[in-house]
Amino acid sequence: MKRLAKWRMISMIAIITLLLSGCGEPFLSTLQPAGEVAKEQFDLMMLSVAIMVGVIIVVTLIFAIVVVKFRRKDDSIPKQVEGSHKLEIIWTVIPIILLLILAVPTVASTFKFADVSEMDKKNEEGKTDALVINVRASLYWWEFEYPNEEIITSQDLVVPTGQKVYFNLKASDVKHSFWIPAVGGKMDTNTDNVNRFYLQFDEQKANEAGDLFYGKCAELCGPSHALMDFKVKAISPDEFDQWVADMQSVKEPETAETPLAQQGQEVFNNSCIGCHAVTPATGAPEAARLGPNLTNFGERSRIAGVLDHTEEELKNWISDPEAYKPGNKMTNAYNTLTPEELDAVSEYLMNLKVQD
Repeated sequence: MKRLAKWRMISMIAIITLLLSGCGEPFLSTLQPAGEVAKEQFDLMMLSVAIMVGVIIVVTLIFAIVVVKFRRKDDSIPKQVEGSHKLEIIWTVIPIILLLILAVPTVASTFKFADVSEMDKKNEEGKTDALVINVRASLYWWEFEYPNEEIITSQDLVVPTGQKVYFNLKASDVKHSFWIPAVGGKMDTNTDNVNRFYLQFDEQKANEAGDLFYGKCAELCGPSHALMDFKVKAISPDEFDQWVADMQSVKEPETAETPLAQQGQEVFNNSCIGCHAVTPATGAPEAARLGPNLTNFGERSRIAGVLDHTEEELKNWISDPEAYKPGNKMTNAYNTLTPEELDAVSEYLMNLKVQD
């Protein structure tokens, strides 16, 4: 009875695991594709699954037939088919056909997704007509540079729907991997070369996901690898153009309005400005790119990619970042702030916005 109960428990766990493996939200699930690339990759995955399931069914049926039809009834030896050219041709040709059915569309898609020639075509202004974004991965955050638009942001990637978005991928410290599960397969970011690919974001799926997809690092990069997230805001082309215009309008750091925020801005300029920029211009000093760009920090959906976007969580992060992302470069940077200074800096950062 104990053995039976044990097997029942194992079976129940297996069934629950199988059911949960199919669960997913539209902003994070590869099983709910939200773009051209993701849809084609999903179709290839379903094709391979169909082929494998078909093979399993056929083999199982043959096994069952053999067990029933050729079970031993007496001591006679059945007819031997060793060396049958017909059988050898069948079990050689069928796998080749199945392999071709899977290989041809896979290779075609691989070459299609690798075509980033639009990134190299320059117009009269020396810029590309295609939207190009330079992605730089660092421990444990993401920077997004729009070279044509001459703006830089971080943690929140903003893209238009309905058109191809091209990416240059690079890492600043160790190998990472750029992955937006709902929109397309991952691509590594290396320190010694630039990888390039494109994605396309479906407007309808973006609306279903609330205009927000989740991005992740898919390459083990350190103790906080699992927390190296970013958010993707997929908006209409008109909204994207407005966002770009708003970001480009920020020429100088915004002046704090309240006395507490003004105090926070002063504290920020005396310490944080060494690693963080508060303007989106691409000409910022390299030293100001050691940490995420904070130009529109008040509009973001998460703090450090993993915490709720509240002033309380911001204070928690600044006070002890190691508790939330072990091994991050900000650890112990602000442990000298007084409670009053912490309140002031939090007030200043939460009011950094470029859009109403």
